[in-house]
Amino acid sequence: MASSNFAAGAYAAVQGLASGRPTPRVQQTQSPGEGFAGLLGQAIDGVGDAGRRADAQAITAASGKANVVDVVTAVAESETALQTMVAVRDRMISAYEEIMRMQI
Repeated sequence: MASSNFAAGAYAAVQGLASGRPTPRVQQTQSPGEGFAGLLGQAIDGVGDAGRRADAQAITAASGKANVVDVVTAVAESETALQTMVAVRDRMISAYEEIMRMQI
């Protein structure tokens, strides 16, 4: 459930960036030396984990052993995590393009 908390925090941070408000700090579970690359890697891992959970729930539901609510919840969490990652990616590309337009 830590990855869903991370995804929720990342989503809140992205929403804050879009609205221009200060963003709440996303709780970091990495060591201080990993920095941005470690944080980004954890976010990508979280998206992958959410997708794997959704797949596992769907397979369990297909065999008739899962509750439909659990399947829908897992798929929604996976979708939210993916949308958050896409929003972060778009924001990073936008920042890169802005930096490339700067004159030296």
